[in-house]
Amino acid sequence: MSIFTLNPLQDPRWSRFVASHPQASVFHTSQWLDALRRTYLYDPVVYTTTPAGRELTNGIAFCQIRSWASGDRLVSLPFSDHCQPLASPIEFAELMEGLNASREKLWKYIELRPLAPIRAASADELAKSESFSFQMLDLRPSLDQLFHNFHKSCVQRKIHRAERENLVYEEGRSESLLQQFYSLLLHTRRRHGLPPQPLLWFRNVLACLGDRVLIRVACKDGQPVASMVTMQYKDALVYKYGCSDSRFNNLGGNALLFWRAIQDAKKDGLLRFDLGRSDSENHGLIAFKENWGAISTHLDYYRLPARHSSHLVSAWRARFARGLFYLMPDSLLSATGKLLYRHIG
Repeated sequence: MSIFTLNPLQDPRWSRFVASHPQASVFHTSQWLDALRRTYLYDPVVYTTTPAGRELTNGIAFCQIRSWASGDRLVSLPFSDHCQPLASPIEFAELMEGLNASREKLWKYIELRPLAPIRAASADELAKSESFSFQMLDLRPSLDQLFHNFHKSCVQRKIHRAERENLVYEEGRSESLLQQFYSLLLHTRRRHGLPPQPLLWFRNVLACLGDRVLIRVACKDGQPVASMVTMQYKDALVYKYGCSDSRFNNLGGNALLFWRAIQDAKKDGLLRFDLGRSDSENHGLIAFKENWGAISTHLDYYRLPARHSSHLVSAWRARFARGLFYLMPDSLLSATGKLLYRHIG
C-alpha cells in the first residue's frame, strides 16, 4: 500500500481527523505542532495511507528533527509525554513498513511515544527504548469523593494548610503570570540540576493554544510560591509543567494548585486528569501523583532501529551536567536551555 505525507499545519484534514478521533490528545493538535515549529524549528509531518483529496482514516504525527549535534531523526513527538499513533494495527504495520524502507537514507532513527503499548512486526526492528511511569486521575467521581480519596496527611492536610495560610490563587495567560511561573521554573530546574525550557517555548504555547492553556500561581503575601501550567483538550485536563520555591513548600502551594485544577476540571465536565509521565526511578514524584488517587501504568517509547547505548556512560554524563547546571547563574542557565533543547527533541 502507498504511504502519503501531509503538512498538518496546512492541510485542514488533520485538524478534522484529530477532533473526531477518540485517542487523539492535545499533543496531536496542529496548535501544539505549531508551537514546536516556532520554538525549535522542527518541521511537522503526518504519514498516512490516505491519498490526497480524501478524508483521513489514519495518521502518525512526527516532527522532523535535523541536528548536527544529535543527528537527523523522526520523533512522534518531541517534548510531548505521549502521542498515540492514530491507526489500526494493520494500518500501523503498513505505515511502519513504509517508514522503515526510507529510514536508512533519511533518518538516524524513528521514535514513537504511544500512550498504549504497540506490537511491532519484528521485535528486532522496533524495540523499546525508554520506559516511564504514567499517572491518570479519573475525574468521574464527585468532588467530595475525589477529596475523600486523597491521601489524608500528604494531600488533604496540605490543602487545609494552604487555606489557613491564606495563599492567594490566580490563573490566566498574562505576561505577569508567565514571568512568575518562569522565575519559579528556573529555581526548580536549578534544584534538579537541569536547564529550563526557553521562555520562548512557553510564549509560543500560549500563543498557539490560546484559552486551552492556563498558568496557575499560588502566592503568599505577594510572593509566588508555586506554579503550574495545564492544558485542556476534549474531556481531559493535562498537567504539563510544575515548579515551586522549595523554601515555602510547607505552605501547601502545590496542593492548592492541584486542588483548584481538579475543581476547575469538574466544573467544566472533564473526565480525566492527565498527570503526565514520571521517571520510573523517581518514586517520590510517582507517590505524589498517586496520593491524589491517580492510577499508574507503564509508558514505553519505541525506536526503529533499536538503540544500544551504555547506560553507565549516559548516567555519568548526566550527573556531570547536573553539577554544572546547578552552579550557573539564571541568565546562563536559561541561555543553555535555549541552546540545548533544539538538539534534544
